[in-house]
Amino acid sequence: MSEERFGESVLVRRHGHVAELVLDRPKAMNAVSTEMARSLAGACTALAAGRDARVVVLTSSHERAFCVGADLKERNSFTDADLVRQRPVARAAYTGVLELPMPTIAAVHGFALGGGFELALSCDLIVADRTAVVGLPEVSVGVIPGGGGTQLLPRRVGAARAAELIFSARRVEAAEAAELGLVDRLVGEGCDREEALALGERIAGNSPVGLRAAKRALRLGHGLDLRAGLEVEDAAWRSVAFSADRAEGVAAFNEKRTPQWPGE
Repeated sequence: MSEERFGESVLVRRHGHVAELVLDRPKAMNAVSTEMARSLAGACTALAAGRDARVVVLTSSHERAFCVGADLKERNSFTDADLVRQRPVARAAYTGVLELPMPTIAAVHGFALGGGFELALSCDLIVADRTAVVGLPEVSVGVIPGGGGTQLLPRRVGAARAAELIFSARRVEAAEAAELGLVDRLVGEGCDREEALALGERIAGNSPVGLRAAKRALRLGHGLDLRAGLEVEDAAWRSVAFSADRAEGVAAFNEKRTPQWPGE
């Protein structure tokens, strides 16, 4: 396993074809400072440009929290001009995770609030343990979810349920979060990272070309009418139909062996 650090608060660990993107600012419960946002964006840029990672798993180094959201202590010292300057830096962190081209899984335990929950929502799948507490409390401090929450949450749970959760600013514990669809898989306490990495390993056994194309079709087709969505799917199919991965997959199936994906 290799490791690469991005700034002081983000770490990338390589587990074969699974990259673990670690939020590593434990003294602040992974509150997203300007430095951390910049580091997270940089790590995502590197992961997106690389060829090795087929799946990214977003984890936390803090025992009791995934991420508590924006660093409000830092924000309290900001002038209006500071806040304006920081906004594109913060956006780049959230969109960096959201726009990773490979499948992404968040491993959530403890608090995932505000921007912390938005980082999880930016992933394709969320695995949470029974200590997880999620929510978007931004209106309780005079702002709105600004890391994608107002757009990502209704895509998960529907407009009315998202409105109730955002307007009330309430925290949702693990069992209810699973029931409402705020998380996808609920696991035993302390097992979120292990389960997310195992799921990532299982996904990473599939064609990297196929995985990226499938994610593209899922993301671009969401919200379109059926006819337009099927055109998106067809374009994604055409991008893989004549690939080396497709040829290897068919050959391996017929030869009853494990595929050795070229990744192109």
